[in-house]
Amino acid sequence: MEQRRPPEYILEVFADPTCVKDIVKGILHTIFFHRFFPSIRPRTHDLLDLTLPYVDDVELETLIDQRTTALIRQIDTTSNHSSNSVRGQIAVQFFEKRRRKAWFSTKAEEEVCWELWTLDVTLATPRTESERVKVRKAMETMLHRTALKIVTIVTRNTDHIPPITTSEANPFPYQIIINPRGEGWGTRIGIF
Repeated sequence: MEQRRPPEYILEVFADPTCVKDIVKGILHTIFFHRFFPSIRPRTHDLLDLTLPYVDDVELETLIDQRTTALIRQIDTTSNHSSNSVRGQIAVQFFEKRRRKAWFSTKAEEEVCWELWTLDVTLATPRTESERVKVRKAMETMLHRTALKIVTIVTRNTDHIPPITTSEANPFPYQIIINPRGEGWGTRIGIF
């Protein structure tokens, strides 16, 4: 049986070095607020004059913080100081556990991705005060649009969400990946 590609939602993220970590974390928390199925206490976090949902889960918060820090570190190491913007990607994948339908399988279950969120992060470095003001306004606008886009996507696109078939606290495992396009087999053997 052929695997279907999961829906992928691409979000554009624009930030300066002082706010990039908070903005990426805020967007990731907004995604997880709508796709994290364990029982949670809803919290909020204020960022750039916008109130975003926040998932109060220590394990998830630690993972988001680690991956965001790794993304910032990767962007810093690849930055070219002569250019005004640097790019990086971070992706969130949600999986469902399915029984493997093979005769000679060593694993009884496999994880199949049912949704993928990709954040294209652009880091801008303003040089003057007028550039700082423009970048700040652009970040506020981008964050507002991105939050609304997430809410629109999660309320409209629900047909692909698999049924919950387990009594585990979190029925759908997830991964947060830095630069997902660069982690294929071609990169590992040096083709790309």
